[in-house]
Amino acid sequence: MGSGNQLFVVGIGPGSLAGMSRQAYQILQQVDIIIGYKTYIKLIEELISGNQEVYLSGMRQEKERAVKAIQMAEQGKKVAVISSGDPGVYGMAGLILELIDKGNYKVDVEIIAGITAANAAAALLGAPLMHDYAVISLSDILTPWEVIKKRLTGAAAADFITVLYNPRSSRRVEQIKAAQKIFLNQRVADTPVGIVRQIGRSEEEKRITNLANMPVEEIDMLTTVIIGNSQTYLSADKMITPRGYRL
Repeated sequence: MGSGNQLFVVGIGPGSLAGMSRQAYQILQQVDIIIGYKTYIKLIEELISGNQEVYLSGMRQEKERAVKAIQMAEQGKKVAVISSGDPGVYGMAGLILELIDKGNYKVDVEIIAGITAANAAAALLGAPLMHDYAVISLSDILTPWEVIKKRLTGAAAADFITVLYNPRSSRRVEQIKAAQKIFLNQRVADTPVGIVRQIGRSEEEKRITNLANMPVEEIDMLTTVIIGNSQTYLSADKMITPRGYRL
């Protein structure tokens, strides 16, 4: 690590310290300040020492966290901003780089990769992502729903394996139902669907079902959904998407 003005955007993986890279682990123990969403700070609290400053905030305060991190790094501090999964996948990396670019800040930024929810869920479910796949967030907070529907329709028509992030919240209850209908227009009803909730945490749950019977009412913001393509099948309670090898 350098002498100062350093900002690390750290992916902490899906939920447990076991799923964090060694590089992320080491950086979080060496920085002066750790900034993050309060739920994610709690996931790494055993790494935090009494000599480190911690700044936490609630949901939808990403810009405030990013600005604070940049300003503190400019003051010569070594700062880490944490994101669940990978910081470059619906995480903090893009926002921080955009702010630095537009504000002409003098900060050295390093992005530390993390295991994504898509990859962690896929490992628990078997091998569903063995061919081309798309990752689509159903949250319409930053993206209009009409745009999301267009992307869902395109992924379904192109036979992509599709990972759904942010599939359902207390406010957004219809989007996951709409996604199911879009895929049923393109895929057979028994297309395998994997559902993993609370990945990497003590409450972790997984379930394999099919497109017609996807339990939309049980899905929430802590859930990752993987919809197989036309070749995906089940064997011994595992989702398998053939890569195309001759066997």
